[in-house]
Amino acid sequence: MTAAITLPHMAQALAVYQSVDGGGQQDTQANSGDFSALLSRAINGAISTGEQAETQSMQAIAGGGDLTSVVTAVSRAQLALETSVAIRDRVLQAYQDIIKMSI
Repeated sequence: MTAAITLPHMAQALAVYQSVDGGGQQDTQANSGDFSALLSRAINGAISTGEQAETQSMQAIAGGGDLTSVVTAVSRAQLALETSVAIRDRVLQAYQDIIKMSI
């Protein structure tokens, strides 16, 4: 099943990126067009979002924590994962299209 990237997905991905990027402030690597640095920060952001959700879930299981914050953290982690999978699928599809091109 292929996830389609829609306008809401792009807006959510931008929000996730901005939260990872410190509110949209770009460092010198991002300004120079270093795609690998951008990709690395996005992946690290998705990983940290998942870790935060796991931490909050464990706190809730142990009897502490707020249910609303747990649900919010888990939803953010799910969104980050879905966005990552959708982007991966698009990159793979672009790669396959390039491979199929005749010269």
